[in-house]
Amino acid sequence: MTSPLVDALDLRPHPEGGWFREVWRSGVEVETSDGHVRATATSIHFLLHAEESSAWHRVASDEIWIAHVGTVTIELGGHEATPDPEARATVGTDVAAGQVLQFIVPAGAWQRTLPGSDDALVSCVVSPGFDFEDFELLD
Repeated sequence: MTSPLVDALDLRPHPEGGWFREVWRSGVEVETSDGHVRATATSIHFLLHAEESSAWHRVASDEIWIAHVGTVTIELGGHEATPDPEARATVGTDVAAGQVLQFIVPAGAWQRTLPGSDDALVSCVVSPGFDFEDFELLD
């Protein structure tokens, strides 16, 4: 069974796991250091169901994860050829419990989300803007 948010927000399965939909793409473009042209920024809604996680992956741009409902624990795995878990943060609204409202994943860093006990909805802002050409999923 999926969360009612999947239909309400018109979400689709994401290759890394979870559900997403792009909700904004800047009309301004920039040329990246590797010569690609990208929107200056993009934003998605991203939903993970309870006990769901995402696979190790990395993106060529910085990402800002922003809490809405529930919690998402993000594990960072460095910038080497394969991930080596080195840090984690729980994105959520209970700041008194040590959760952070926003978390930045640096460009090119391996990342994954760890399972939570409740459904979680976040937004993710990517700059320069996200393009699946810049997305690497660990086999």
